Amino acid sequence: MQAITIRQATHADIAVLLAIYNYEIEHGVATFDTEPKTWEERKVWLEAHNRLDCNHPLLVAVVNGATVGYASLSTYNAKAAYTSTVELSVYVSPAARGKGVGAALMEAIIEEARRDERTHLIISLITGTNEVSVALHKKFGFTFVGTMHEVGYKHGRYLDVHTYELKV
Repeated sequence: MQAITIRQATHADIAVLLAIYNYEIEHGVATFDTEPKTWEERKVWLEAHNRLDCNHPLLVAVVNGATVGYASLSTYNAKAAYTSTVELSVYVSPAARGKGVGAALMEAIIEEARRDERTHLIISLITGTNEVSVALHKKFGFTFVGTMHEVGYKHGRYLDVHTYELKV
């Protein structure tokens, strides 16, 4: 296995992060976005992370100098009482899947959450067909808390969403 370096995302990563996410929009079901994002939209998204005034880290995985995936903790719900709860996202480029990148990102982002006293709970919403993600979450101690049935429609079919949580 190649060495995986995890670091904070920077503006220099936007184009690669955009490509990874847009691939999933167009070909996968890990996101329920249906229209590709623009560079400017991803710039705004990146700038909402890694700020000192919030508990929303955005990390990237680098292999042989190339950014191959990312993990983020984002606002779970905009209402103030939810501030200590964050939503987890992990995306890995198709060429880097199955090589430990997702696990490295998951370990690092959970550690970031544990170090930040503002974070109490991580929520993850996983498309019902995404067994790889379910297995990854179980490996890191997430607890299954329920399924919302057929809440999304993408690529010609209705999709369930499983909710997992991890107290940090």
